[in-house]
Amino acid sequence: MAAVLYVGGVLRLRRRGRRWPLRLTASFLLLGLGSYAVISFGFLGAESTDLRWAFTTRIALLLFVVPAFLALGRPVALARVALGPTGRRRTDRVMRSRPVRAFGNAIAAPAFACAVFLVFLTPLAAVLRDSVWSEWTISVLTPLVGLLLVLPIVAHSVVRTGFFITVEFLLAFVELVLDAIPGLLLRLNDGILDHAPAIVGRMPFWFPTPLHDQHLSGDLLWFIAEVADVPVLVLLFVRWMRLERTEGKRYDDLSDEELAELTRQHLRQRS
Repeated sequence: MAAVLYVGGVLRLRRRGRRWPLRLTASFLLLGLGSYAVISFGFLGAESTDLRWAFTTRIALLLFVVPAFLALGRPVALARVALGPTGRRRTDRVMRSRPVRAFGNAIAAPAFACAVFLVFLTPLAAVLRDSVWSEWTISVLTPLVGLLLVLPIVAHSVVRTGFFITVEFLLAFVELVLDAIPGLLLRLNDGILDHAPAIVGRMPFWFPTPLHDQHLSGDLLWFIAEVADVPVLVLLFVRWMRLERTEGKRYDDLSDEELAELTRQHLRQRS
């Protein structure tokens, strides 16, 4: 469905005599949907029921990596230009809606991911790992939630003040520590936290013990969560530089009289 919608937007632009960059289409289809196929239908998807580390790694990649690759195809920008003026207004309305603004910032995204990863420390993880319904739900909802967290940041759909971006930047560094907590707890704990029953029957020789499986899960979760925070910091830095450049240009365009009047208004407000 995602491929059909994206390609349909590209073809609609072509019928209007406009071209959508091939590299963006390749990013969405090959990197975005391709990584989803590899994660969901490959080893991680096949063994996530039996292996804790495959289960946690699959969810982390679906939440972080797949949405990031899909966002490289700029689906929001494609929707804005392909749907016409009415579609553009609707797309902008959705991207500026309250839920998108609540989730689509560098404060909420890592905090939400940390809350999700804390589930791996509870017996609920074993229930989700062994349920067919949760398997389908995780496969569909996890990348969609990841897109909800990533797209507003990448698309710069919400105008932020310099102070808010500074707060985002500082809290993103705090999230680097918070995101490591679930992985560290899984790695350092010597008890089986999800209390999943042992696998009945003969296991492949390369299967780890339950405790080693949990430790591998913690190692990979820690690594993925920390690496995924780096692009967020880079995007915040780029956004901050753009805002500084825009504000600097606006002040440079002011005349001496306008700048003096602006200074007087600022001083009056301070007093």
